[in-house]
Amino acid sequence: RGQRGLIVSPPRSGKTTLLLHMAQAVQDRHEEHLHLIVLLVDERPEEVTEFRRQLPEAEIYASSNDESPRNHCRLAELCIERAKRLVEDGQHVFILMDSITRLARAYNNNVGGGKKSRGRGYQSGGIVAGALEMPRRLFAAARNTREAGSLTIIATALIQTNSKADEAIFQEFKGTGNMELVLDRRIAEQYVYPAADIFKSGTRREELILPEMSLKKIYMVRRGLAGHKPVEAMERLLFFMRKFPSNAQMLLEIKG
Repeated sequence: RGQRGLIVSPPRSGKTTLLLHMAQAVQDRHEEHLHLIVLLVDERPEEVTEFRRQLPEAEIYASSNDESPRNHCRLAELCIERAKRLVEDGQHVFILMDSITRLARAYNNNVGGGKKSRGRGYQSGGIVAGALEMPRRLFAAARNTREAGSLTIIATALIQTNSKADEAIFQEFKGTGNMELVLDRRIAEQYVYPAADIFKSGTRREELILPEMSLKKIYMVRRGLAGHKPVEAMERLLFFMRKFPSNAQMLLEIKG
């Protein structure tokens, strides 16, 4: 709880499907104090419709790609403020955001297209100086409070889009989260789902959130996969995981 996670994805790597499946898994748990929010920024209308249809119990904030950058920004700020109020009320809030890249683009266009951009200057990739301050603050809102609830944010970040702006945005957010799940288009092209590169993915300070014995067994799995290519490693891991009803049961069965 209270984590900030990035799903780093090139185009056509299954990030939207993965995000939807994550939301469905959270929704199916039916935890009393867990509040699911989905934030879709500058999204295709058909994707918005699909999320609303598949997630009837979730609170969905969505702006489609025919709306203005200002509307995208307002929606995101409204969503985060709503989440903060729920946390203050003792709720554990889980936000799935697609995507932090499009949100940052919206802020950049909103600032760069108006009088406020005069005298600001530009950073690499055509990013207006200071344009990413608010997206960073929104993403940094995730935390686990002692006196109230928690706010967890998992956001997608786009890479390999042939856009210098998108690359600059990713570099700005890289390292700001507690977790990064990196998707690989080459794995997706082999029809392996999820198309995760397990060697580039990971969680910071995982020793603080996992029992020592579980962590040792996870290290054993990683060492066993280390000699394989990313697609082969993911295929082997999925084959092994499908033998067990849960991750906890899988770790129990590993000897060591």
